[in-house]
Amino acid sequence: MTNAVPLTETTLPAIAAAGLVDVPEYDRRGLTAGIVHLGVGAFHRAHQAMVVDRLLAAGLGREFAICGIGVLPSDRRMADVLTSQDGLYTLLLKHADGRREARVIGSIVDYVFAPDDPAAAIERMARPEVTIVSLTVTEGGYFVDQVTGEFLADDPGIRHDLAHPRTPVTIFGYLVAALKLRRERGIPAFTVMSCDNVQGNGHLTGRMLTAYARLADDEFADWLQSSVRFPNSMVDRIAPVISDADRAETATRFGVRDGWPVVAEPFFQWVLEDDFGAARPPWEHAGVQLVSDVEPYELMKLRLLNAGHQAIAYVGRLAGHRYAHEAARDPAIAAFLTRYLNEEATPTLRPVAGIDLAEYKHTLVERFSNPEVRDTLARLGADASDRIPKFVLPAVRANLAAGRPVTLAAALCASWARYAEGVDDQGAPIDVVDRLSERLTAAAGRYDDDPAAFLRDPQLFGDLVDEPAFRTPYLAALDSLHRNGAAATLRALERGD
Repeated sequence: MTNAVPLTETTLPAIAAAGLVDVPEYDRRGLTAGIVHLGVGAFHRAHQAMVVDRLLAAGLGREFAICGIGVLPSDRRMADVLTSQDGLYTLLLKHADGRREARVIGSIVDYVFAPDDPAAAIERMARPEVTIVSLTVTEGGYFVDQVTGEFLADDPGIRHDLAHPRTPVTIFGYLVAALKLRRERGIPAFTVMSCDNVQGNGHLTGRMLTAYARLADDEFADWLQSSVRFPNSMVDRIAPVISDADRAETATRFGVRDGWPVVAEPFFQWVLEDDFGAARPPWEHAGVQLVSDVEPYELMKLRLLNAGHQAIAYVGRLAGHRYAHEAARDPAIAAFLTRYLNEEATPTLRPVAGIDLAEYKHTLVERFSNPEVRDTLARLGADASDRIPKFVLPAVRANLAAGRPVTLAAALCASWARYAEGVDDQGAPIDVVDRLSERLTAAAGRYDDDPAAFLRDPQLFGDLVDEPAFRTPYLAALDSLHRNGAAATLRALERGD
């Protein structure tokens, strides 16, 4: 279709008339934005905003529409697109057999670009109708030391916000400013709901936010600790980076000209602790599992799906692959992934109510192998200094404590070190995207003089360099990766060499 219709509120009738994509049939006028969300990326729009849209379509939760807030300067393009499209966007689900499901999502009714007007963002969170502020700010957005678990009070952004509380640049600065304003006005605190891939994300958010507040005001920190609820959650859906091809397909196949659609796999699971300080949407009517204890579910996801992504990302890119499905369909990588999940990740998990772990792992491999999603290894391998310590190393420490082997996890970490050198097995450059990229690349580059240099970073690995059960297989795998390449190293691991 060449005459795609620009996506706006006024064009929804024309898009609906074409019959190619579902659109909101509920009246968006008069919706109340009772949820403010910080970090409106693909992940949020593929799960939380979708769930709210489901509720609205069912005639529920009209007081829980969403106002998005962009905190980072890099969010400007998102702000421009969503504003021009009246908050609307297309969610495109890609099935492995080539089928597509498309729906225009209407749950985001406003957007504030905080760098241009911090006061407006703070004021929006302070409105009485707002009962939930939710977050998807990536694993690195919580200012926590990976080894000690303490708050990174010396971070430049944190120092800025403590000195300039009315013009913050971090989520903690915005949250504290808004909560203080609500308290001054006699408005009850909102619930802070993290949806990031962090174990105990609610508890961690509460602990870090309280630590930040305590740096400036002990009395307010005490109030925050006693007044604000921080439910834990686990979200499971793969939502890759959008591409120009996805925009083109949305236009040609569905007749919608959308500047920022969202692509996702069909699989979806959201497990949420039912611990809210004020009113919440009836999540349970939109496919969300409300539970009293999220930990078994989140450990399952972090140590299987998220760690599984790490298991294929680095060896896959070193072997010359660019996409997750290519790596997952490579027999040597698939065997490595399956063994890691079964032999080293699963023994660290508790039973998960209602989940068959064997079936879940089988489904994971199928999801990774979906060629339609086209999830890039570059996305999976980005920000490894935030991901490996959270997704992989807790299982390593649990296995070491139990006297179980960690050979495969050691090889996974060695593949990260080899990847961090910035060149693959064919000599092609690798763009190492990480907040610590310079430090990582420098340490990886010292391999010839000190093979364990990468492992010596205590901020990332703690004292694992001194654990022979981990260090020995790590050095063996790294040596093989240098001498033989990723493919041969994985084949040798499979043989038990």
